[in-house]
Amino acid sequence: MEKHKNLSIFVPHEGCPNQCSFCDQKKISGTQNPPTPRQVTRLCEEFLPKDEKAGQSYEIAFFGGSFTAIDRRYMVRLLEAARPFVSRGRAMGIRISTRPDAIDSEILRLLKHYGVTSIELGAQSMQDDVLKANLRGHSVQDVYTASKLIKQRGFSLGLQMMTGLYRQKDYMEYAVDTAQKFIEIGPDTVRIYPTLTLKDTLLEKLYQKGIYTPPDIRQTVKICAVLVKMFNKRGIRIIKLGLHADTGLEKSLVAGPYHPAFKELVQSYMFMEKIKRALDGRPAGRYEIYVNPSRLSQAVGQKKSNVTALADLGWSVKFVPDARVQGEEFIICEKGEIRCI
Repeated sequence: MEKHKNLSIFVPHEGCPNQCSFCDQKKISGTQNPPTPRQVTRLCEEFLPKDEKAGQSYEIAFFGGSFTAIDRRYMVRLLEAARPFVSRGRAMGIRISTRPDAIDSEILRLLKHYGVTSIELGAQSMQDDVLKANLRGHSVQDVYTASKLIKQRGFSLGLQMMTGLYRQKDYMEYAVDTAQKFIEIGPDTVRIYPTLTLKDTLLEKLYQKGIYTPPDIRQTVKICAVLVKMFNKRGIRIIKLGLHADTGLEKSLVAGPYHPAFKELVQSYMFMEKIKRALDGRPAGRYEIYVNPSRLSQAVGQKKSNVTALADLGWSVKFVPDARVQGEEFIICEKGEIRCI
């Protein structure tokens, strides 16, 4: 199956009725100018495949702001520019992201008319006190209500959550609680974003005053590993884990668990945890661990972190790529043992 692709078109900070504690959307989206309908047409012409079969793996995605809360005429003009490419088969549909309190039956009828197929809600947290503290301007009930309407109208539902938000008393506990409530809702997809402290945000002021202390990268990796297991177990597809590497974002970063390859850190940590469980009960010594070549970097870890961690526990390991090993499987052999695969 061909990998799903988005043609992402950013509508920066348009339609947001307030500024959340963590948000400087202009820095996150990397642009300050809202796209014109003509630019949408040009981008679609340039980047979408001409072949209808290939087009069925593409979505035109309006991200960056609260799409259904922007000026209605402007929103319709953007959709009018994108819809012909869906009609001609050059894209399978249109994906939008918006606020939970910017969804109702009327707006959903309009979105359906213009070819929107997927709607993502920036829920971020499923605790009302956390939403209020971070100036989200919507409630947990808004998430439930909007999600139900979206599913009833036949759209694909995506939910976005953030770990490490201000006022979360226990970062792991609150993240797991939000994930459990997402699972109850039953979205098709989720995105998981670690909270970052950026310049010129309320979160920066709270951080500088010592009121907010973000989780570090190691703690956040462990939290996200738990979330990944939860969503995978229920067959809910994780379409984003961490933020895109972006020089503008990096320049604005004050604090928080940012890493340009955050997803790989989580995958590597999860791989190591599986290996530790498999080695548990085995004596200290030297081992060769055979892995699929595509998983070698995950197995070894960033800067050989997994090799070092296992050595600290008494297991000196060498990871060996072998194409006969399938997917995320691995085979452990004692050093000097006759090859066991």
